[in-house]
Amino acid sequence: MMHAAADPSQRNKVTEVFSEAAANGLTVCRTWAFSDGGDRALQKSPGVYDEGVLEALDFVVSEAKKYNVRLILSFVNNFKDYGGRVQYVDWARNAGAAVSGEDDFYTSSVVKDYYKNHVKRIITRVNTFTNIVYKDEPAIMAWELINEPRCQSDYSGKTIHAWVEEMAGYTKSLDGNHLLEVGMEGFYGDSMPEKKQYNPGYQVGTDYINSNLIKEIDFATIHAYPDIWLAGQNDGSQNTFVQRWMWSHWEDARTILKKPLVFAEFGKSKKDPGYTENERDTFLNTVYTNIYSFARTGGGSMAGGLVWQLMAEGMDSYYDGYEIVLPRDPSTTALISKQSHVMQTLAQTLRRPSVNRNTVPQVGDVSRDKATSKPHFKARTKMDNNPVHAPHPRRQHHHHRHHRSHSWRNVHKQQGRH
Repeated sequence: MMHAAADPSQRNKVTEVFSEAAANGLTVCRTWAFSDGGDRALQKSPGVYDEGVLEALDFVVSEAKKYNVRLILSFVNNFKDYGGRVQYVDWARNAGAAVSGEDDFYTSSVVKDYYKNHVKRIITRVNTFTNIVYKDEPAIMAWELINEPRCQSDYSGKTIHAWVEEMAGYTKSLDGNHLLEVGMEGFYGDSMPEKKQYNPGYQVGTDYINSNLIKEIDFATIHAYPDIWLAGQNDGSQNTFVQRWMWSHWEDARTILKKPLVFAEFGKSKKDPGYTENERDTFLNTVYTNIYSFARTGGGSMAGGLVWQLMAEGMDSYYDGYEIVLPRDPSTTALISKQSHVMQTLAQTLRRPSVNRNTVPQVGDVSRDKATSKPHFKARTKMDNNPVHAPHPRRQHHHHRHHRSHSWRNVHKQQGRH
């Protein structure tokens, strides 16, 4: 959003996305409040900002407000796209700091100070369109500490956990008005080893349970890309994994974390072998059906879902295979619109004090005009044919960090990882 809006001639694309999303009942958009170094950089070097790009972010916030859409704004990327962790570490190295790799992002005092400065700069900014300080802006629903944190030097989750503790406390010290989430994909770590069976066969250095228990974290998130994480397995196996992934995290949010859960990224890529729009719709319907079921039976513990990703016509340079252009994808748009409206109806129902929220989970097929119910899947204790093994091997990859498309999903897919 911000990157597109940095070109004033393209700001109509931002307006189109919000307009079309709102027309189909969507109410929350998650987008980036970062672009570190490179093309249309928000932060050109540590503490040095491009006012024009800041004004582009202001525009995004003001347009969201016009269309009654709330924003989740992310502060930094784990991956190299738009700079990410590696850019922060490079800046520190160039300044003479003793850093050796991108995982020093989580531990270097110099890098952490760079990050804190960015958080403060965004939170305390006065929007040039609305004249409202970001920390007081009701159009912003939540802050996200980092998009999909990972740490290959410590798979236990302890390194990232310590960083989240520090940064969550710092962010809340600046802004107690907004919700805060980490940005995690949901991989389990060492605090509850029995939960690792739900991972897709490997760990990435996060601890979903431990880090989301931090008091400053207001809600948990999960992401899922079974087409990448379980590449080579059939659609049935991938859908089964997603249902178990959702169930386990929903159960944890409800019984251990006692915080809401948002399914913050999911989608199906046009670049997958044998892709059809019907396959994508089937996958989205599986996700939406379970979101609705868990939301209805869990007293609001499943808060909603954010599909990856909506675009406008003419934003081809940003397309990554997962893009959905609502006017161009009528069957998918109908599915999204249906889900939006059944969730809104459910929200109104759950506000009524007489509603019994402890009924047995049922699944309603949101792709149909009249939702039919069927028994929910039974959770299994072991994943069929997908035993847990050692952490997935990491390999070096050549990645254009300033490429304008959200390309990391495809690069990681090619190497069997996300």
